[in-house]
Amino acid sequence: MVAGYVYRKPSDLPATIPVFPLTGALLFPRGQMPLNIFEPRYLNMIDDALAGNRLIGMIQPDGTGDPEKPGLSRVGCVGKLTSFSETDDGRYLITLTGICRFAVAREYQASKPYRQVTADWQSFADDLKTPGSMVGFDRKDLLEALRAYLERNNLKADWGSIDQAQAEPLVNALSALCPFVPIEKQALLEAPTIEDRRDVLIALLDMDQGDHDDDAEDEERPLQ
Repeated sequence: MVAGYVYRKPSDLPATIPVFPLTGALLFPRGQMPLNIFEPRYLNMIDDALAGNRLIGMIQPDGTGDPEKPGLSRVGCVGKLTSFSETDDGRYLITLTGICRFAVAREYQASKPYRQVTADWQSFADDLKTPGSMVGFDRKDLLEALRAYLERNNLKADWGSIDQAQAEPLVNALSALCPFVPIEKQALLEAPTIEDRRDVLIALLDMDQGDHDDDAEDEERPLQ
């Protein structure tokens, strides 16, 4: 398929894709992820992607298996390689633009040094649709939870940019950037809709309040 090909339905996407397991890294449809590639097996993967359809699946390890071949989470997101440069020391600097999430149907046993999976796209067919109007999207609770989270953690934010950001990019950026643990990030990725992801995000931001309350109780409890 040509570089500018637009994927409109699940059947437009390939059955098998290469995957890059990376803890804590979330790629969302229409989002972008810069990557610094230096391991030989992933350099090989980029070479093959450039020679083919330029698609690479990002997926988190699930915490099982061994470091060389960890178990894979149930869901990842495929991205298209939309920028590429090579450094003097042989690294690749790339950007992936998210296209569609996928469920891992099975891992494909191949002779390649990198891993490949058979992808099930059907549950995430809506990722391929043009986003609808987000007029009426309730962001008040999200911004309140974010403000409280930042204050508790002594963090700053560019509120001008946050207030101007559209709903989907804002929710996805916060989901990717906030320092949640991998299982929490996976819950954000798997949330069916942007409204569902917003609700999971609010719950995670508020959960941090509970952790701080527990810490405060520990500090205030007198020694026995």
